[in-house]
Amino acid sequence: MADLTGKTALITGSVQGIGLSVAEEMAGAGARIAVHGLAGDAQIEEVCTRLKGLGAPQAEFFHGDLRDPAQITHLMQAVADWGGADILVNNAGIQHTAPLSDMPHETWEAIIAVNLSAAFYTMQAALPVMAERGYGRVINIASVQGLIGSVNKAPYVAAKHGIVGLSKVAALEYAAVGSRESGGVTVNCICPGWTETTLIGPQIDARAQEIGDDRDAAVADLLKEKQPSLRLSDPAEIGALALWLCDPLAHNVTGTAIPVDGGWTTQ
Repeated sequence: MADLTGKTALITGSVQGIGLSVAEEMAGAGARIAVHGLAGDAQIEEVCTRLKGLGAPQAEFFHGDLRDPAQITHLMQAVADWGGADILVNNAGIQHTAPLSDMPHETWEAIIAVNLSAAFYTMQAALPVMAERGYGRVINIASVQGLIGSVNKAPYVAAKHGIVGLSKVAALEYAAVGSRESGGVTVNCICPGWTETTLIGPQIDARAQEIGDDRDAAVADLLKEKQPSLRLSDPAEIGALALWLCDPLAHNVTGTAIPVDGGWTTQ
């Protein structure tokens, strides 16, 4: 396990789901956690308390609407004043399904802003500081939709393809920074397939009712068209991969888009 003692990780969308699991793994490795997301005061307090209980020496919440570049600038400055991000995980995202011909313009703009443009702005602020330190990690949560197409998801697929391309450019620009000993500066994407989060719970329940069977059978039936393993990933598995990418031994793993998809994109 990577030792992140003395490191600070900013994880967008880290109050639930995959983002929270990434935060938990990094807290367990000793990182300070800059928490971000959409949540009320009670949830924020609960998350920060949990992360400190897992081993984070500090866990604080930072506000910032990712649709607004000015707020992102404020967010990144606040984190810089807190010590700066050695690790940046762009996890926050929004989704809306509709045919391309019916996709509202404002929905396109919002999804591109949160899922792609926000990552550009956070990376633009964080990477030069990482380069000065000789160590830095950017991990962008891209989804299998960054590697394939899917109907009724034009802005989401466009944004996720875009973040894979953006990550490749940044990886090349910072590839020679640092050393094996310092860990270098790397930029990678993780591309999850079907993952066990609260967002897919209703889909599983609906499929179970539809086929008249138990939850495991419903999951297999739901996944059979896409994910050959017929198994969901646990968010903690994504967190564990993110943590491994932070280890200095991963200094030469950069510019990748790593699927965690049970063989989905292999087909």
